[in-house]
Amino acid sequence: MVLRLTRQEARRIAIASQRLCADRPGDVVEVLEELTIVNIDPTAAIMPSADHILWSRIGWAYEPGQLKSAVEIDRTVFELDGFYRPMSALPLLLPSMRAWPPPEWRKHRHWLDANDRFRRDILERIGAEGPLTAREIPDSSLVPWSSTGWTNNRNVTQMLEFLARRGELAIAGRRGRDRVWDLADRVYPAVDPRYTVAEAELLRARERLRSQGIAREKAAAQPVEPIDVGVVGERAEVEGVPGTWRVDPEALQALEAFEGRTALLSPFDRLVFDRVRAQDLFGFEYIVEMYKPAAQRRWGYFALPILRGDSLIGKLDAAADRKAGVLRVAAIHEDAPFDLETADAVDTEIRSLGEWLGLRVEGLA
Repeated sequence: MVLRLTRQEARRIAIASQRLCADRPGDVVEVLEELTIVNIDPTAAIMPSADHILWSRIGWAYEPGQLKSAVEIDRTVFELDGFYRPMSALPLLLPSMRAWPPPEWRKHRHWLDANDRFRRDILERIGAEGPLTAREIPDSSLVPWSSTGWTNNRNVTQMLEFLARRGELAIAGRRGRDRVWDLADRVYPAVDPRYTVAEAELLRARERLRSQGIAREKAAAQPVEPIDVGVVGERAEVEGVPGTWRVDPEALQALEAFEGRTALLSPFDRLVFDRVRAQDLFGFEYIVEMYKPAAQRRWGYFALPILRGDSLIGKLDAAADRKAGVLRVAAIHEDAPFDLETADAVDTEIRSLGEWLGLRVEGLA
């Protein structure tokens, strides 16, 4: 059987699954367990993406120190491959980590084999000295890592990344922007290897679908972290949208309880990350324009998608000037003209953001 959904139903499923409804989650761990991953990005035109994603869910009860504490003290959250993840996800990740790199990744396997002494040097040094940053570890590689990108000859960083993907090292925290690396068994709890790789991947697909609510079987590509859901969940069609989707059954049951709110989203928010999905379900056109020349930008350097109820309605072009103590609003781009109630709700949310950041808001009427 194929379910038939309206676009509004599909949007509400997506929003509720991302915890962007009126019923807010209570803390960092609850958000991570619902979303499965939270993006880490250093761009902080407003604030770091992880803090923004957590603030947009939890609201005023969230403080940035809570995330740091969850990672470095409570060990309820960990960092891997550019995302924060709940520690409860570790049992589903370990099977593929222990088999990494996969056989078809020959370059990675050959480089690790050629630099096995380098690998052991790093593990022994961290084991003896304790947690270290990449700049505190000497490069004893025999074969440099070759790449046409920024990783070329960055041998220490590459080996640390590889050892984390293999579950031999883990990120214990950060000193400023520098990651601090430690032996995995000093960061991660002991976990029984109770899943095969195939079993774990199936369960991860179910978790991804639960966090998205509705998704294509194969969605937008993203380095390292897949967002494909395969054939888990229920098959569905969305009115006016070609093709089929997969829907989380629990999200369907919660549809009647949907109660929306207004939110300013990070450009890296999972609700809008898949630009094709955002266009299909929300009719929302969006890209991050910080890499474009200023004259070619339509919405601004780091415009924030604006959510109102069950619709994405525009973009906020704003920047935090912490030296001046100001959140400067350059423009609010309305995809369709706002009515008075919507305009007031968006202004209120912008002022709330400025107050939470400790900044005076400039640029609103």
